[in-house]
Amino acid sequence: MSFLALYLILLKATLSSFSGLAAMPVLRDDLVVHRHLINDHQLNTAVAIGRITPGPKGLYIVSAGYYAAGTVGVFAAWLAIITPALLVIPLLEFAGRRTRDPRVQRMLRAVVLASAGISLAATLPLGADALHTPVAWLLAVASFGILVFTKLDTTVVVFGASTVSVIAFAVGIST
Repeated sequence: MSFLALYLILLKATLSSFSGLAAMPVLRDDLVVHRHLINDHQLNTAVAIGRITPGPKGLYIVSAGYYAAGTVGVFAAWLAIITPALLVIPLLEFAGRRTRDPRVQRMLRAVVLASAGISLAATLPLGADALHTPVAWLLAVASFGILVFTKLDTTVVVFGASTVSVIAFAVGIST
């Protein structure tokens, strides 16, 4: 795949998201489902790398770019990530005057709802790739419950689940 084509795919993902993981459904659809440049496991790994490293949550796109095309993919992803930042000031100037319009507010609410549905649709296949043992299922369900029903920080939950996984592996339980 050419640099420009990969850049445009990654740019589409970054432009269609408003937070780190919101681009994941677009990336999965383009890179995994349609073009077969990477697989679900590689996308899961890219997300994990992006989540455990410091910096913006959307940096997993750089790892996905690497899996898709090596060093060229890294550069295409980096460029795709910074392009919206270069365009945001003129866009804010244009959109800022229109945000009080009820039609624009309804459209923005619809975009948020559609993004939530798209994120869920992309998360399910990735979960199926990652959840293949009882320990993985237990960790996923417990982490979900802790995050939904408590105010415990996400970092603490990730560290706790990682610790349980390492202990389970050390005692010979498949994770």
